[in-house]
Amino acid sequence: MNCIIINPQVDCFIDTNILVYAFDRSAGQKHAVAAQLLEDLWANETGNISIQVLQEFIVIVTHKVAPPLDQHTARQIIADLAHWRVHSPNVTHIFGALDLQERYRLSFWDAMVIQSAACLGCKQLLSEDLNHGQVYGDVQVINPFSEID
Repeated sequence: MNCIIINPQVDCFIDTNILVYAFDRSAGQKHAVAAQLLEDLWANETGNISIQVLQEFIVIVTHKVAPPLDQHTARQIIADLAHWRVHSPNVTHIFGALDLQERYRLSFWDAMVIQSAACLGCKQLLSEDLNHGQVYGDVQVINPFSEID
């Protein structure tokens, strides 16, 4: 098994699924792991996200998790996360994501997450959806749930 250590003392980009699990108390061990990760990133001031992640998060936690978060709670979480470094993509970043999509045969949205992580200088991308250990340029994907799946 390829053991990859998450280092919360370096800039980490958080994909939507990790963020959702941190606030989804019905997610069992994944909730506990994700909540601890967020706590560590807050303590070390190394959390990074994108506008895309925030948009996906708000839709999922207010409509798709059970029980859903109310709008006020979700809004407060977004306001708190706005203190992290937040990537706001532009057209150049979209073209970068298209290049990643073509090179690695990714979905556009996954490529956009990787592009945002790279733009923020993050070496670690915490995600359940991409291949654990895969490196895209300078960004390595780490699935924090690889030991519990």
